[in-house]
Amino acid sequence: MRIAGATLSLLLIGALPGSSPLAAQEHQHGHAAHGRVDFEVSCSPEAQQAFEYAVASLHSFEYGAARRAFAEIAKRDPSCGMAQWGVAMTWYHPLWAPPTPDEFTAGRAAARQAAKIGARTERERSFIAAINAYYDGDDRDHRTRALAYRDVMEQTARLSPNDDEAAIFHALAILGAAPPSDPAQAEQRRAAEILNRLLPRQPEHPGIAHYTIHAFDHPQLAELALPAARVYASIAPESPHALHMPTHIFTRLGLWDESISANHACRRTDEARLARLYPGRSSPELLHCGDYMVYAYLQQGEDEKARRMVEQISASQRFDDGNFAVGYALLAVSARYTLERRDWQAAAALKRPDAELEWSQFAYAEGITHFANAIGAARSGDLERARQAVSQLERLHARLANQPPAGPYDWAGQVESTRLAAAGWIAFADGQPEDAVRLLTEAAQLEETVGKHPVTPGAILPAYELLGELLLELNRPNEALDAFERALQSSPRRFNGLLGAARAARAAGERDVAAEHYAALVEVAGRSATRQNEIREANAFLAAIERELARDRQAGPRESAALRTATLQP
Repeated sequence: MRIAGATLSLLLIGALPGSSPLAAQEHQHGHAAHGRVDFEVSCSPEAQQAFEYAVASLHSFEYGAARRAFAEIAKRDPSCGMAQWGVAMTWYHPLWAPPTPDEFTAGRAAARQAAKIGARTERERSFIAAINAYYDGDDRDHRTRALAYRDVMEQTARLSPNDDEAAIFHALAILGAAPPSDPAQAEQRRAAEILNRLLPRQPEHPGIAHYTIHAFDHPQLAELALPAARVYASIAPESPHALHMPTHIFTRLGLWDESISANHACRRTDEARLARLYPGRSSPELLHCGDYMVYAYLQQGEDEKARRMVEQISASQRFDDGNFAVGYALLAVSARYTLERRDWQAAAALKRPDAELEWSQFAYAEGITHFANAIGAARSGDLERARQAVSQLERLHARLANQPPAGPYDWAGQVESTRLAAAGWIAFADGQPEDAVRLLTEAAQLEETVGKHPVTPGAILPAYELLGELLLELNRPNEALDAFERALQSSPRRFNGLLGAARAARAAGERDVAAEHYAALVEVAGRSATRQNEIREANAFLAAIERELARDRQAGPRESAALRTATLQP
C-alpha cells in the first residue's frame, strides 16, 4: 500500500489507543510518505498498516520513528511477536556501526521477547530467528554476529522464494557483512543482483532504492546507482535519510550542486522534525547531511557557505540520539574546513568539541582531530607538536587493532593510513624526502585498500592527493601527476585534486592534460569568491592555449609547427 500521511495518522491514532503524544505527533506531521511496502504479518488486522509504515521507516534507517511505531503495535497487540522483532531490528544498524552496550542490551531484550512470544507462521519465526542469530551469545564480535544474521536471512529468503521482504532484508544483510576493501565488490554486487531482480515488481519500495545506492557506493560502480539516487527522495520525500542518501552517489561522481540541494532538503526536513519533537536538540542526520554539504561546498570553493555550516554543526551540544554519526561529523567538518583551505595553523590547533557524547564509544573518530593537528603542525613548521599528534595516532591505532573488529570496515587501518601520511610530511619537513615519499605512498596504498565508510563523503584529505603535493614540492611532476590522477579516480572533481593535477601536468609539459584539469576546475569552482587566485591561474592558462590555437589556425604549416613546439607562457 502507499503510505500516505493523512491515512497513516488516522490509522495510528485511531487503531492504537493509548499511543504516546510524541508518537502521535510524529506520525501526524513527520511522515507524509515513506514508500510502498507490503509486509503481511499474522498479528491483529488493525496492526497491519501500522506495521508496514514501521517497516518502511526501518528501510530508510529512520530507526527512532520505526522503533516507536513497532512499540505501539506491541502495546496494542502483545501477542504480535513481529512487533518485538521490529524493535530489535531498530537497534541493529548493519551499515553504520555496532550497537553501543546499551543499544545491544535493548536489542537483545526485544529479540528474546520476540522469540518468547513466537509467531503463527514459519516465515515470521524465521525472521525472528535471524535477528536472534545476531544477538545470541556473549563472546562474539560484531562481524561474527553480522555474518550469523546474514546466513539465517539467506535461509529465510530461500524458505519463502516469493517473499520480496525476505529478499530485501537478505540483500541488506549481505551489505552489512560485505568488506568494503574488496576491490571486486563481490558481495555488494550480489546484493545488487537481488535488488535489481525485485525492482520491476516494486519500483516504489524504499529499501530497494536505498540499498541499491549502498551496494554501488564505490568509485567504479557509482554510475550504476544514479537512477536509484534520482528517485529515492521521491519515494520517501519526508524521510531525512532518504533525502540525503542520493548524495552518496552524487559525491562519488562529483555532482556538487545536486549534493548540496539534496542535503539542504534533508536538513530542512529534519529541522522541522526536531522542532516538533526535540526542541533545542540536533540529530545524527542533521550533522551527517551537514558534513556532506561542507565537503561539497569546499570543492566548489564556496568557503563562506562551508564556514557557516561548520559553525552550525560545531555549536551542537545536545542530540536526540548521540550515535557515532554525530561524533564523526562533529570532528570531521572542522578538520575538512581547515585542511582543504590550507589553514595549517588552525588545523594544528583543533580540539575535540564540548558536546554531550560518550566519546569513548567513538575512539576512531578522534583520529580525525589528531590527523588534522599533525598535518597542520608539520606544514606550519611546528614539528614537536606534529610528532605529539602522530604519537596520539599510534596509540589510537594500537588500541583499535587490539579490539575485536567493529564490523567489516577497518577503522584501525584507516587511522594507520592517516598516521603514515602525517609522518610523511614530518619526514619532509625534517629533510628526509625519500622517507617522506615512502611513507605517503604506504599511506595512499593502505587508504585505497581500506576504502570509504558510508558515514563520510570522503577522506579528510585523500592520501594520494597528499602524495601528489609532496612530489610537486620535490619537483617530480610526472610522478605527482600520476598521484593526483589516482586520487581523482576515487574522489572525482575535488578542487585541490584538479588544481594539483593541472599544475603537475603543466610542469611535466603535458599541456593538453593540464588544460583538461584546469577546465574542470573552472567548471567546478568558477563561481568561487575566495579561490580567485586559482581560478585566474586556470583561466589564464586556458586563454593562452586558445590564443595559441588561434595563431596556429592563422599561420601557415611551417609557422604552425614552430608555434606548437614553443613553450607556453600564459
